[in-house]
Amino acid sequence: MSKNSIIKLVIGLVVVVIMIYSFSGGQTTEEYIAEIEEEREEQDLFMRNSSESPFYNNTESYKGLNHFPIDIKYKIKAKFTEPSSKKIRKLPTNDDLSREYLEYGYAEFTLFDKKQSLLILENVEDEKLFLAFGDETSTETTYGAGRYLDVTHGGGGSITLDFNLAYNPYCAYSDEFSCPLPPRENLLSVPIEAGEKTYQ
Repeated sequence: MSKNSIIKLVIGLVVVVIMIYSFSGGQTTEEYIAEIEEEREEQDLFMRNSSESPFYNNTESYKGLNHFPIDIKYKIKAKFTEPSSKKIRKLPTNDDLSREYLEYGYAEFTLFDKKQSLLILENVEDEKLFLAFGDETSTETTYGAGRYLDVTHGGGGSITLDFNLAYNPYCAYSDEFSCPLPPRENLLSVPIEAGEKTYQ
């Protein structure tokens, strides 16, 4: 192999490493796993101790949350597109009511060689984005009425979806809560074996 070929090979490897490092947000895999584990520990402490927890009046019944193993492939950089015209969407809830959200945009990505699209909504009153989804694990290993994912978007044509942080709505723990259900277009055709499992 010539000297020029070796130099080109080294440069190519450096570029690949930089791309992987940039995609992970400047974290190593170990750092990423530690961050998700810390998030889960904080969520568990909240459930056990917070006055806003669905278990607050019955903490002795809390058994801890169940999660899939952390898998970095479920941290996805998706393409973001805005709808041509933003409309108000009414989502039904588990208690036969409804809540209104504003269409914010679509996150498009490929997983297991299948193209997927999720509608991201905006809670205008709280100025927060809202993403509810179902997938092929729903009713099997995850909550049948879907799960939620907190997302932020700083503008531009991409948005990060980290399904390792997917969580159950409060109605997964008690019928006393009213929870919006995922819109029809957010029922994914792939299994999302990441984030929180069914509470038992």
